[in-house]
Amino acid sequence: MILEGAPVAEKVLGEVRAGVARLRQVRGVTPMLAVVLLGDDPGSKIYVANKKTAAESVGIASRDYVHPEGMSQPALLKLLGSLNDDPSIHAILLQLPLPAGLDEDEAIATIAPEKDADGLHPMNLGYLLAGAPRVLPCTPAGCLEILDHYGCELKGAEAVVVGRSRLVGKPLAQLLLARHATVTMCHTRTRDLAFHTRRADVLCVAAGRAGVVTGDMVKEGAWVIDVGINRIAPRKVVGDVDFASVSPRAGAITPVPGGVGRMTVAMLLRNTLRAAERQVGASSPSRP
Repeated sequence: MILEGAPVAEKVLGEVRAGVARLRQVRGVTPMLAVVLLGDDPGSKIYVANKKTAAESVGIASRDYVHPEGMSQPALLKLLGSLNDDPSIHAILLQLPLPAGLDEDEAIATIAPEKDADGLHPMNLGYLLAGAPRVLPCTPAGCLEILDHYGCELKGAEAVVVGRSRLVGKPLAQLLLARHATVTMCHTRTRDLAFHTRRADVLCVAAGRAGVVTGDMVKEGAWVIDVGINRIAPRKVVGDVDFASVSPRAGAITPVPGGVGRMTVAMLLRNTLRAAERQVGASSPSRP
């Protein structure tokens, strides 16, 4: 089974669209997302443009703060502080990675936790670790949304996460634990990676390296979530999983492109809506 991201993303976007309309009708408020983009990375610019288009499609307003030449750390912190203080802005997205020389940790921690669109503020990650999440990181939340949509049973499953980044691996492991999976985390220092991946009922790969998982490393019938996006040619993008060799063995697998990437933007817009709802005191009928 191919786990296409498009129908899942459309379902989430439909819920967000309805929530935005409800908030506008009941409270007269349109959710506003501020996007901060520093530097001139082509991939980041395309990603931000896609987010803007998706936001418009569900009625969320967006305001871009683009600085192709970059800026100093003090100037970045001042900008983020001003966005925190602006009541018309409900959520802030700081596009990562930042240009060399800037402190990502300090910048992320400067964003007000209640306006953290990516769910990466230390306070929000702490709530996730405590089992009481307030804002879910977008890509890990999108992975679970796909698994739920297609009917994967996580309770009691052996789940293996390859990759330990703050953006994906670590929060994804916590979300899987919260769903009662038995979770193993692997990384660049893991000895005999294949030993672990072959045990997985659910294998999530966010290693940042093309083809790190091949068919002989996957259990027959496993659910495989490929988070990787690797550009190996001007018009060719592949995941961290070797799709050609893994797909015949996997019971279900996400494609790249067309899988998890579609979900990240959808979950970002869900976070933006919920941030606006919290700030105006409106309740959301759905979970975090």
